[in-house]
Amino acid sequence: MKKLILVFLMIILAGCNSQKKYVNFDYSFARSGGISPIYENLLIKGNKAYYSYEGQGKIIKKDFTLSNEDLLLIEQTLTENNFRKIQEDYKKLYDNSTIEITVKRGNNSGNKSNASLIMKKNQQQWDNIVTVFQQMIDRNINPDS
Repeated sequence: MKKLILVFLMIILAGCNSQKKYVNFDYSFARSGGISPIYENLLIKGNKAYYSYEGQGKIIKKDFTLSNEDLLLIEQTLTENNFRKIQEDYKKLYDNSTIEITVKRGNNSGNKSNASLIMKKNQQQWDNIVTVFQQMIDRNINPDS
């Protein structure tokens, strides 16, 4: 009986530890929704990145390492495009694929989403930031996974 309890406790502890990488991160890029819903997440903590994608009949999960240059590129792009000053619009949109970017580290800390669109004057800045995250995904994820 003691062995059974020990095995049960080990399973519970292993399950709890596997979720830690999804809680504590420096950068988060998430795309979700749409008429044919997709769920895509890129979480970055230090140089470690965790990617997941579910949609269009595909499920992809991959962990990879980003270089210091990649992290510097993200931070420079956020700074050059004034991430914290990007304004979100307040229009209501439905069945729209949305992107949410969360930064928990440095001077660019903040959370922005295009769920209600981005103000026209900030759209190019938003696109530049989205592009740098998409480049990290494209460079590290095999589309045939």
